[in-house]
Amino acid sequence: METTTIIIIAVAAVVLWVIWAYNRLVKLRNRTKEAWADIDVQLKRRYDLIPNLVETVKGYASHEKGVFENVTKARAEALKAEETGDPKKVAAAENQLSGTLKSLFAVSENYPDLKASSNFMELQKELRDTEDKIQAARRFYNRNVRDLNTKMEMFPTNLIAGSLKFEKQDFFEIEDQKERDNIKVEF
Repeated sequence: METTTIIIIAVAAVVLWVIWAYNRLVKLRNRTKEAWADIDVQLKRRYDLIPNLVETVKGYASHEKGVFENVTKARAEALKAEETGDPKKVAAAENQLSGTLKSLFAVSENYPDLKASSNFMELQKELRDTEDKIQAARRFYNRNVRDLNTKMEMFPTNLIAGSLKFEKQDFFEIEDQKERDNIKVEF
């Protein structure tokens, strides 16, 4: 074989590899965007359920005004963070909202009539289902972020990822250290 033929084959192989690597990175980036959209869908569902839940509990526990205000405020902050599209801000706001929802359910424990209300029970079941779906969507998102970031860091793809304007993505993580700590149960 001639030297020029070898050079043409080598250049063609490099070009084909660059095309393959680029397409793989695009696929991973799009999966990550899809996963983020899945989180958005589930968060929207939760945001729609929360006002109904708050109104149901308000009917039974009118003197627990501070709890309702905190839930409403946390929901508004979460919606505002969602508009930024920044996983770190959204995670922080979502963790705050989850904490206020826990206080809402704690209030409901003090009202046996409320706990027996079929409307409240259905809303609580829907919210629990939504929380499970949010967790699944977060795991799906983080798995796709991991795959994308890993591919971008691995040799030889890392040689072209930066020059092709691919950026590492942030994981959807818990910001509050307290939520990572083990729960201490005392009787």
